[in-house]
Amino acid sequence: MSSTLENLNWRYATKRYDATRKLPKETLDLLMEAMRLAPSSFGFQPYKFIHVTNPAIREQLKAVAWNQAQFTDASDLFVLCTIKKMDDAYVNRFAEETIKAQGTTAEAFEPYRQMLLGSIHSRSDEEQEHWNACQTYIALGIALATAAEHRIDATPMEGFDKDKFDEILGLTPLGLHARVSLALGYRSPEDKAQKYPKVRLSKEELFIER
Repeated sequence: MSSTLENLNWRYATKRYDATRKLPKETLDLLMEAMRLAPSSFGFQPYKFIHVTNPAIREQLKAVAWNQAQFTDASDLFVLCTIKKMDDAYVNRFAEETIKAQGTTAEAFEPYRQMLLGSIHSRSDEEQEHWNACQTYIALGIALATAAEHRIDATPMEGFDKDKFDEILGLTPLGLHARVSLALGYRSPEDKAQKYPKVRLSKEELFIER
């Protein structure tokens, strides 16, 4: 239990990365699997994770992200994207995969499938995209906690032109919208931010008992 708190106190939003250090493949695979296993409402996973490995594309992204060095200097960069609209086909594929994985039948699953369809139909396009975005941030939280556990530096970033990201990454034809970016790697010894005291509300201020 103490190590959990130590790791969370150790982590911070890294400002400068050591561009010469790369994450080992097994570490990167672990972080990606943690993101894959993140919880989402109904288990829908209404998102995609773009792993940007092309240095030229990372430079383009940096240019529309106020030239934040993390976009190019971190070992790895992910852009977490929201699925803009889930339709009946999305629900039906989810139903098929669930039936297969859980060994049930289409007949037994049908009432639940109808409930899922009713859930997505009850939301406007704007409401659905907002709901999907909320699920995306759960995956981000899982990634940050996993990275801290394994002493991997991470920086969640929303400071970028999301429409330009969509254009550069070709997301619109895929029905996706860039939501938040995640840089991963190893902090530079010269990053002064690592020495800043962590500023958080006290437990007494943050938690309300009823």
